[in-house]
Amino acid sequence: MIRLGHRLNPCAPAADPAVLDALRGIVTPHLSDNLNRSVGTIGLTRYNKTGKLAGAALTVKTRPGDNLYVYKALTMVRPGDVLVIDAGGDLNNAIIGDLMTSYAVMRGCAGVVVDGAVRDVESFADIPCYARGVTHRGPYKTGPGEINVPVAIGGQVVNPGDILVGDEDGLVCFPAADAAELIVLARRHAAAEEAVKAEIATGAASQSWIDKVLEAAGLDGAVA
Repeated sequence: MIRLGHRLNPCAPAADPAVLDALRGIVTPHLSDNLNRSVGTIGLTRYNKTGKLAGAALTVKTRPGDNLYVYKALTMVRPGDVLVIDAGGDLNNAIIGDLMTSYAVMRGCAGVVVDGAVRDVESFADIPCYARGVTHRGPYKTGPGEINVPVAIGGQVVNPGDILVGDEDGLVCFPAADAAELIVLARRHAAAEEAVKAEIATGAASQSWIDKVLEAAGLDGAVA
């Protein structure tokens, strides 16, 4: 019998460390632009001041204001995992703070994403953390909750094992099977932007990258 609201599923395959290392060198806009600009979370704030988030989702769905199943998830964390917690966007009680995060990082956790609130916010200065808000009020520990199920985070469905990449521009998420192709496309995108920067540096008033967009829309790209 499936106990909905109390499922404890095994973790998805661990992320390839080489893939995560490659993604740390790619900015999120280049990933987003090659994901049709339609994915990624909205409404979350980045609380770390340094560092890049890159890891695979260990998901938790919990009752708003309750972190019992986050405690259980802590015991399942592997190096390269990201704790991705769907707390219903509730900001009344913090779901995770300094002690739990320190333990998760000790176990190799790559970061924390919470559609809900965190506390002890200064402790996240060097630990990748995205959350909907902050409150000093602590959580309850009575459940229910589920681990390694699809969750909703800032308008994005995140499945167990999905790859998350976060920086100062935001947070994107995609299936691990798409990572290799996306890395190639994002690097190509970065090279194209470097070519545009080089053209801008010439100081020419007429720029091919502007003309191309305007001409495609039926507008005259010539500089007056």
